[in-house]
Amino acid sequence: MSRTTTPGLLPQDTAVSDSLAFGGGAPPGGPADDRPRTMYISRGLKDNLFRVGAHGGGVIVLAVMTLVGVFLALRGAEAVKATGWSFLTEQSWEPAAGRFGIAAVLFGTVVIALVAIVVALPLALGVATYISEYAPAGMKTFLTNIVDLMAAIPSIVYGLWGFYWLQGELIPVAQWISHYLGWIPMLAVPQFDPKDPLATPTVFTSSAFLAGLVVALMVAPIAASIMREVFSQAPIGEREGALALGSSKWGMITSVVYPFGMGGIIGGTMLGLGRALGETIAVYIVISPIFVINGHILSTGSNSISALIALRYSEATPLELSGLMAAGLVLFLITMAVNFLAGAIVSRSRSGASS
Repeated sequence: MSRTTTPGLLPQDTAVSDSLAFGGGAPPGGPADDRPRTMYISRGLKDNLFRVGAHGGGVIVLAVMTLVGVFLALRGAEAVKATGWSFLTEQSWEPAAGRFGIAAVLFGTVVIALVAIVVALPLALGVATYISEYAPAGMKTFLTNIVDLMAAIPSIVYGLWGFYWLQGELIPVAQWISHYLGWIPMLAVPQFDPKDPLATPTVFTSSAFLAGLVVALMVAPIAASIMREVFSQAPIGEREGALALGSSKWGMITSVVYPFGMGGIIGGTMLGLGRALGETIAVYIVISPIFVINGHILSTGSNSISALIALRYSEATPLELSGLMAAGLVLFLITMAVNFLAGAIVSRSRSGASS
């Protein structure tokens, strides 16, 4: 069989045609296999500097976080060694007597954060939806700047607002909730009897509910900014397609914008939860710190890990300081777990995968 070379074919194309002519085997005297050609990328100095900077920034962030965890673990080892597992189950905080643990403050931390998220999630979702889908074009920029400005307000301002104004206005609301929804254990206030003329409403002050509302006002702008940014990136073609098929404005939002922005909703909520778990000054101002697990969120008394550290740090003994470091380590691990869980969920969503 004579070999012919078709004009216009490259050498590798000739080898492929010869291989087919000989029944799929290698042609006599030809290459043993047809492997793809290796591509080489020549990067310039600017590209290399950018790659080094990007990788270096990521490595530095991970290294700093690792060092923070190691520092807290080393400083808190003495307290954990002295108390053992009771550090996680003991409610009282009496380092001088050798009895101290974070059960009560850990419970308060979680309760305050959950109250904040339950209130902030619908608020942030509504604000983000209005700005992204309903606000007039001339108001979008103004509302966006207002929300971003609220996210930048210092936490102590929210704490003072909650202590001097919201607390007094919240007492009648807490009384109403306790009276009509008191059959729910966490909303009951056993210390208050509405039929007793001598009953004082001060049992509703400095509660986990109050602290959760204050933190919710701090969390909502952050979550709303993230949700709004993701909603604005929903594909315009799918929006127009839903409207062309007869969907209403709200139907288009629920069928296109919300499914696409689910990653932003979850990411913003989880980021807000991390902020709520670690909030210090605002919670420290509005709560009445106790070291007993209080399952009634409307009644006086609660605590959090961050507020405990702020309260005890300045006058702590070496053993108590070690206990505060161990408490900080627990809060650090919980926050990291929340963030990793949020990242895993967002990466599986449509908007998260596309970005």
